[in-house]
Amino acid sequence: MKQAPISEADLHAYVDAQLSPARQAEVEAHLQAYPDDARKVDAWRQQNASLHLLFDPVIEEALPDRLVQVPVDRLPVRRTGWGWQHLAAGVAIAFVSAGMGWFANDLHGKSGEAGLLALGPGQVPRVGVQNAAAFAHQAAVAHLVYSPDARRPVEIGAEQETQLVAWLSKRIGSPMHAPKLGKLSYELVGGRLLPGGSGPVAQFMYQDASGQRLTLYVSTDQVHNKDTGFKFMQEDKVNVFYWIDGKFGYALSGNISKTELARIASAVYEQLDKPS
Repeated sequence: MKQAPISEADLHAYVDAQLSPARQAEVEAHLQAYPDDARKVDAWRQQNASLHLLFDPVIEEALPDRLVQVPVDRLPVRRTGWGWQHLAAGVAIAFVSAGMGWFANDLHGKSGEAGLLALGPGQVPRVGVQNAAAFAHQAAVAHLVYSPDARRPVEIGAEQETQLVAWLSKRIGSPMHAPKLGKLSYELVGGRLLPGGSGPVAQFMYQDASGQRLTLYVSTDQVHNKDTGFKFMQEDKVNVFYWIDGKFGYALSGNISKTELARIASAVYEQLDKPS
């Protein structure tokens, strides 16, 4: 039987895990053959993860008491064809549109202007000068997007580490280095190139014997951030340690304890400070 053409609707359904196993395999073969579509799918995945980080904490919030305790006989009477569902839908669309504007500004921002200010769990970003916390937030989103991917978590695997490092170094314009974490039970899976605030960034992925994954996100557009100390943030269930060293920004992300992640981040820092 002749395979049906892969449409944009198929790509959206693939991102949303709505395809049958057979159709999913066909789409994955298509993505291998068409890198532009693969990049489009990756962008949609990042977009979905960003929206979840923004709005999941809001959805999970309890209703304020003043709304829960309103007597039924005081509820407004519906007088037109526009019910509360329409109003809620309108508010949601406006909210999502605003959120997408923030993220588009952050991911494809103008040099030195776009970005997210310091974020805590559940906080909504606002436009401002991009700082180290914005960079760490991007690292957390990238971790959420790619670390669960069983089929295509990286662009180039660890078996081609030399080529991977050379390629990332060329694209980013500075020497890259993949730390060795074998003594800490994590081995390199591979890496990929991603869009950053004002240029490309590198992501290295590591995995232990249980399948737990860590990602190291490396940027070279941090020249305006002079703070070199370790800082910690949490996005959803992802813990992130990040630091700035000259023009380089590093963020180590993982779904492991803060203590364990700090231990590994220290080992990464020592290796990057004195590359082997």
